[in-house]
Amino acid sequence: MTRVLVGMLVVALGALLIWTMLGLPAPSGRVPALVAAHLNESGVAHDVTAVLLNFRGYDTLLEIGVLLLAVLGVLAVRLAAADTGGTLPPPPGALLRAFTNLVVPLMVLVAGYLLWAGAHRPGGAFQAGAVLAAAGVLLRLSGRLPALLPPRFWLRAGLLLGFAVFLAVALGVTVAGDSLLEYPPAQAGAWITLIEATLTVSIGLILVSLFVGAPAPPGEAGSRGGDA
Repeated sequence: MTRVLVGMLVVALGALLIWTMLGLPAPSGRVPALVAAHLNESGVAHDVTAVLLNFRGYDTLLEIGVLLLAVLGVLAVRLAAADTGGTLPPPPGALLRAFTNLVVPLMVLVAGYLLWAGAHRPGGAFQAGAVLAAAGVLLRLSGRLPALLPPRFWLRAGLLLGFAVFLAVALGVTVAGDSLLEYPPAQAGAWITLIEATLTVSIGLILVSLFVGAPAPPGEAGSRGGDA
């Protein structure tokens, strides 16, 4: 019965999405030209960032929601199976420790640069978060990052931070009288910077949690304590 109900819900949602898409008006012009015409109102100087965080900000909000649901599902499955992956990987060698000590600070700097650069050139929260996540994976493999299961308060807060701030800004501008995620032009840059900074933290933690929380391949769980 549960499968039938879930199947009916999926079909209904798919039909609703198809009906909504078919009812959308035809675009009044080419997207690049429209973006270029309104770029000075977006709060940033790069067209991709303007589209992702302003003109189509609700798409990005939903993407972050999907990532958050994915990591919550992974953590919930591991906790339900009483498999916390609490054992650290085998002691790292001297080369890995030295490499981690050298590279991780540089990765944090690169992530900060990518976050800053996103306003006027390729970069932004997703790229910066991915670099932070890679640094977290190195820290985990070198034994510097403790087990993330069960998730502590700081991890729960970090996972929710980006989505919560994004949603709060979306609701805030709506309450102020504008449309959903339609920032006032004078404040758009500040809102986008705040959203991207918090998204960087959350995306990094989400990706690291997916790495640590994923079950080990068959045959490796016993030798690695359930770690990914």
